[in-house]
Amino acid sequence: MSLSFTGSNWRRFLFGVCLTILVGLGYPAWRHFYPVTAANGWDYEVFHSAIPMASALAVDDQNAVFVSQELSNEKGKILRLKPGGSTTEVLTGLSKPDGQVMFRGGLVTGQEGGTLPVLWLHDGKSDALFEADNVEGIATDGHALFAIEDKTPGRLLRYDPETHELSVLREGLDEGEGISICPDGRLFYTEKAKGWVKQWKAEGVDTVVAKGLNAPGFVQCTGDGLWITEDATHMARLLLLDSSGNLQAILNHLRAAQTIIRLDADRYLLAEQGRNRILELKRISR
Repeated sequence: MSLSFTGSNWRRFLFGVCLTILVGLGYPAWRHFYPVTAANGWDYEVFHSAIPMASALAVDDQNAVFVSQELSNEKGKILRLKPGGSTTEVLTGLSKPDGQVMFRGGLVTGQEGGTLPVLWLHDGKSDALFEADNVEGIATDGHALFAIEDKTPGRLLRYDPETHELSVLREGLDEGEGISICPDGRLFYTEKAKGWVKQWKAEGVDTVVAKGLNAPGFVQCTGDGLWITEDATHMARLLLLDSSGNLQAILNHLRAAQTIIRLDADRYLLAEQGRNRILELKRISR
């Protein structure tokens, strides 16, 4: 059997081919450029832009904002954001700095670029506190430091600054990324490869509090509940798990969301690494 095409058939055939190609190209473009959308009761604006590989955030008691640039091979930096948008470098020569927390009048940062020291920046100098492998999340309960390793298998660690003891709370984790401690002492952490968030238990088995997530990254416990970011290239979300166990998407269509930190009762900062910027999330109604 032979096939033949008339002029009109050829035009229809070529149109179909072109349409298929455009649809194939358009879907990735739509995912890439579609703007972030907020849930009812919330809004956002760009707080700071043009920060390549923006990742971890921290705010000191003077409301100065620190942001890490998660660059490899000792090209990573910690920046201090000034009013008006300018920045200053406060620490350089890092390998994928990720995870920050204010601690004892200074700033603690981990490094995800291998077996490297966790550093404490204070009084114009930096001290190595302890060494671990691919540290991403950092948190504190006011006394000890807690860290999680982004590797498989990885560990959940506790560091006592008084005794310099480094203890392992959990091991065998699958790409641990985020860690947060609530004011009541509850400790939550993420396993990105598993798509879940767990609550650590001193005795017994850790409890899964959220699952089926798209690459969960950082977590942050506040009065609103447990904030969870998704570190996915496209279609990532900012989620809020409230005290009753309800999980709500507060922001949609993010690209590689990283740290979220609280500024006050109605404002948060969120690092969106995939767009090299920091967003300010605002509550507009209760």
